[in-house]
Amino acid sequence: MAVLEVQGLSKVFGKGELAVHAVREASLSVEAGELAALIGPSGSGKSTLLLCIALIDPPSAGSIAVRGREAWRDGRSALDARRFRRENIGFIFQGHNLIPFLTAQENVALAMQLNGVRSREAARRARELLGYLEVAHRADALPGTLSGGERQRVAIGRALANQPPIIFADEPTAALDTERGLKVMDLLRRVAREKRSAVIAVTHDLRMIEGFDSVYEMNDGRLARKERQ
Repeated sequence: MAVLEVQGLSKVFGKGELAVHAVREASLSVEAGELAALIGPSGSGKSTLLLCIALIDPPSAGSIAVRGREAWRDGRSALDARRFRRENIGFIFQGHNLIPFLTAQENVALAMQLNGVRSREAARRARELLGYLEVAHRADALPGTLSGGERQRVAIGRALANQPPIIFADEPTAALDTERGLKVMDLLRRVAREKRSAVIAVTHDLRMIEGFDSVYEMNDGRLARKERQ
């Protein structure tokens, strides 16, 4: 069974002649441990699709199921959207979005505390995660003192904090040079394999998708799976 099953998902902004069809009947299926790339030009609807699947920006039509459980169908949520995100989605933003006055460890621990984990246990698990991501030596550093690659590793740790079955990465290498970008993508591959999370990464740089299991391309809101050569 697929971890994530999306069928006929659409997103329309506005009405009538002013309507903008950002996503048009997109369908995809991703399994546990699978690393999927979402490519396409700027403005093609990639980020909007991720926000819709995560129910951050609710879809206009279509259905979403996670681990066989329906989360959304034709304009209605089948469950609490906030709880759904906390329990099922880890989101890595392009700009990392770390809280500037919290340390690396505190940023990761906060995600667990919001999900009901006690402070001491959250701190312990956060340090373990940072060790797994090879930035434990920066656990007590504030985001402003971290390098771009270190900030993204902490952001990945935050996304992994509640052991979600699905991780979205929206242009996670956009602010990094090629070498650091490739290291971040290698890390996402490792996460998919070892943590058995379904990882969907948006990128415009085709150099970053070597070793991905599947590739989807978006153009003008339409999604198509690309056959690998």
